[in-house]
Amino acid sequence: MQDSPCGMPDAGYKMQGAGCNSNSWVGIRYLASCILYLVTMIIKSAKYLISSPDFKQAPKPDRPEYAFIGRSNVGKSSVINMICDNQKLAKTSSAPGKTQLINHFEVLSSDEQQERKWYLVDLPGYGFAKVSQSSRRRWEQMIENYLRKRENLTNVFVLIDSRHEPQKIDLAFINQLGKWEVPFSLIFTKADKETQRIVSKNVKDFLNAMRKDWQFLPQHFVTSSVKKMGRDKILSSIEEMNKEFEV
Repeated sequence: MQDSPCGMPDAGYKMQGAGCNSNSWVGIRYLASCILYLVTMIIKSAKYLISSPDFKQAPKPDRPEYAFIGRSNVGKSSVINMICDNQKLAKTSSAPGKTQLINHFEVLSSDEQQERKWYLVDLPGYGFAKVSQSSRRRWEQMIENYLRKRENLTNVFVLIDSRHEPQKIDLAFINQLGKWEVPFSLIFTKADKETQRIVSKNVKDFLNAMRKDWQFLPQHFVTSSVKKMGRDKILSSIEEMNKEFEV
């Protein structure tokens, strides 16, 4: 990972051989300031809007949108609830594969300058749990169409279980995002479920595995929904992207 001029890791990334230059929007995303993680964003409200089987039926693309996706049982709903400070917003389930549609939530936040509305999207997991072959194909097409064609999609947060060594399915999905030129960040989940040493090793090993295909690494966050660890950093990142969306 390269460093920004202020000594913090650069939030941008570029896939080796992807055919995009460093000035492209999928190339290097520079940090807006050296105080990225000084949080001023406050979540004032978050509410469920709609579940759609296709991106064309999603809400009007008139504001920044952040999608969350990961393997089944990665803790996605818990992370969404942590970010929005609402434990009943996204439904958690012990049974993987419960999310089967594109679920939109409207978030109202405020910072030192103004209030902003943005969309948060809960996508089906790409592990697909135990589903039929036809359902698997339908989900795959629905997710691909959304990721490639949703015009206001600002960033995808890919969730990785920090308890495990690098998984091929996660790396393959990330490489697919690179081919599609979809901007993304990584959220390592469940950091409280393992020792700090194991979590740190798994995160480091995952990033090293990415270096085989990526010239620059994406911004990443290590989180615990129980301890609300990583929440401030994620909100700061969203706050900066919201400002960039308006430019």
